[in-house]
Amino acid sequence: MNGTPTHCPYCALQCGMTLHTSGAGAVRVVPRDDVPASGGGLCQKGWTAAELLTAPDRLNTPLMRRGGDAPLEPCTWDAAFDRVAAEAARLRALHGPDAVAVFGGGGLTNEKAYQLGKFARVALGTSQIDYNGRFCMSSAAAASGRAFGVDRGLPGPVTDLAASGAILLAGGNPAETMPPFMRHLAGMRDGGGALIVVDPRRTATARQADLHLQPVPGTDIALANGLLHLALAEGLADEDYIAARTGGFDAVRTVVNAYWPDRAERITGVPVPVMREAVRLLARAERAHVLTARGAEQHARGTDMVTAFINLALALGLPGRAGSGYGCLTGQGNGQGGREHGQKADQLPGYRRIDDPAARAHVAAVWGVDPGDLPGPGRSAYELLSALGTVGGPRALLLFGSNPVVSAPRAAHVEDRLGALDLLVVADVVLSETARLADVVLPAAQWAEESGTMTNLEGRVLRRRRAVSPPDGVRTDLEIIGALAERLRAPGKWSTDPETVFAELRRAGAGGTADYSGITYARIEAEGGVFWPCPSTGHPGTPRPYLDRFPTPDGRARFVPVEHHGPAEDVDAARPVYLTTGRVLAQYQSGAQTRRVRALAEAAPGPFVELHPDLAGRLGIEDGADVRVESRRGAVTVRARLTDAIRDDTVFIPFHWADEGRVNLLTNPALDPVSRMPEFKVCAVRLRA
Repeated sequence: MNGTPTHCPYCALQCGMTLHTSGAGAVRVVPRDDVPASGGGLCQKGWTAAELLTAPDRLNTPLMRRGGDAPLEPCTWDAAFDRVAAEAARLRALHGPDAVAVFGGGGLTNEKAYQLGKFARVALGTSQIDYNGRFCMSSAAAASGRAFGVDRGLPGPVTDLAASGAILLAGGNPAETMPPFMRHLAGMRDGGGALIVVDPRRTATARQADLHLQPVPGTDIALANGLLHLALAEGLADEDYIAARTGGFDAVRTVVNAYWPDRAERITGVPVPVMREAVRLLARAERAHVLTARGAEQHARGTDMVTAFINLALALGLPGRAGSGYGCLTGQGNGQGGREHGQKADQLPGYRRIDDPAARAHVAAVWGVDPGDLPGPGRSAYELLSALGTVGGPRALLLFGSNPVVSAPRAAHVEDRLGALDLLVVADVVLSETARLADVVLPAAQWAEESGTMTNLEGRVLRRRRAVSPPDGVRTDLEIIGALAERLRAPGKWSTDPETVFAELRRAGAGGTADYSGITYARIEAEGGVFWPCPSTGHPGTPRPYLDRFPTPDGRARFVPVEHHGPAEDVDAARPVYLTTGRVLAQYQSGAQTRRVRALAEAAPGPFVELHPDLAGRLGIEDGADVRVESRRGAVTVRARLTDAIRDDTVFIPFHWADEGRVNLLTNPALDPVSRMPEFKVCAVRLRA
């Protein structure tokens, strides 16, 4: 048996695994112990990842709909490419270049994310490109950018966490979303450190915490401001650090003066003694971390929520100290790299701004085009999806690595907009809920069938290696993009070789915030991954980017004052219960992959609503009964799961399923004004048996 070292296709921890193939074509997964982030660990999703390679409904030929309500039928690759190119050219001629849009994904390799952004701007000339990472990490990215001058998930290697004396984790449940990550938190606790978890639910992670803060959904700003108020009142702030390494603190001090303990408790529901203990644990630790995840980010004020926790970390003197800092637990497999190379509506490779003349000139020179021919910023993810098929909106969409019919907020509206298009093209592994609506479906290769690079949650660039060949009739995304670019007569080179594309990515990103120019496949292989920024082949990489200075004009981190405003949609008499959403251990994202793996489908066969027994008693709902959950946007029917691990004013539904259990039929698309992140984590609902 031959072994190919690679990484898991799921979350941003990018656990190491070796794939062993037999003569019969079977693939066996064996964990690798040479990857620091996972240390030989895998979760159930990783152990069963190879099953999707042979899924019974795996796509292995292009499909095309001849028009209207006609069914999808097999066709040749040439017919599919010709249809897509001809329709794209026709719509651009009639309506302009923005008539054709592109939507990507946070699971695409760096090479594919880069090539997709280039394809949109050069081959199509469209500004209308964004990706599903806008739904995941964008608020933390925006908050980190304005505080530190750069968006890098963790402030150092993930292994630093085990040596921490205290960690506050706001809105994250890694015990279910990335289980091997918990070894680092367990190591910290074994060494005498304290874990503090902020979550409305007593999750599997919160059950392992030394302290659990259980706030009302949508009140994280008030909580973080209250914690900072207590730190100042008790003399726990690091005044020397604040003076030497930050700016803007006086404005924040003025704001948090109004969040005295009793007021913070009234808003959040978190008792003052619990808040006081949390602050003391963080402040008295020699090394400490403040971490946020989706629960603190997926809000209409998610950027401000994350900023409030960053302000707390800065006041305690954590960022820029070895073994301490603020960090974001990136979710999707390439959530970090996927937002660095041009998939976002306002960005060019290297994390450059698309409206920066110098950035446009640099990237255009690499691409061999005139800077004036590059489009400007486009619509963000939900705004793009909502504009499809409208007057002035895109008439066609090319979609790679995403399933917005399940994963987007106000999903029924998004489904309607997809149905209004003249052309929907989906490249995917299986016939997802979104692919079923397409006019053209292109069967794409999977993670083990292609090579490339991924950037994990700590900013380490890793190699993904091809272990098996794709089935006959299946092509890689790079081959699909290259063939379409050729038919559209796009200028420049469109390689289908990942290493060649990565070399171009390095040139396009050189000098940018996310500078990969010193990273090569050979270095990644030899060093087990390289941390960006890495501006030259002689540079060692940057595992801890803030030790000497922050990448801001004056080298200082920036405090930003933020105020609590509550959720965009609060509860009322008609809809008196908060709904929050999230993930479960055995499923991943929209479930298009994991629902097809037998062991995972058996472990988590369908959706449910988690509610407190007191709330269930008031509503006459029994455990296991069907429950109708309704918001202003839609309704779902799911099974009741009674537990005292959730607040009695809040219910929880995971988002991995389609059809009657599609919770994103309910969620609120209200957008953060900075990050354009939708408010997935809180909306008002009513329940009935």
